Amino acid sequence: MELKEAFGATLRQARVQQNLTQEDFSLVSSRTNVSLLERGGTSPTLEKIEALCTVLGIHPVTLVAACYMQKEDSPGIEEFLGRIDLELRYLADGQSPKDG
Repeated sequence: MELKEAFGATLRQARVQQNLTQEDFSLVSSRTNVSLLERGGTSPTLEKIEALCTVLGIHPVTLVAACYMQKEDSPGIEEFLGRIDLELRYLADGQSPKDG
């Protein structure tokens, strides 16, 4: 699955799970833009992801992580988060995970 498609599917899933309509995002994005994002027709900026997540009530990293889990067809949350945890620790230490 392409990244834009994975993001769109993830955004739509998060929106539907919270019983939100595309119009509920009108303060941060037009319904047309939300629809385009959900169809994988465009990629959002970091600022747009943050604004969308404000409406969803979730952290932007949560939406992005869920997007990549879908894109990579990740086998499970624990394995995926374990990888992220390891990589964040390396970054905090100023190292590369490849150095380990």
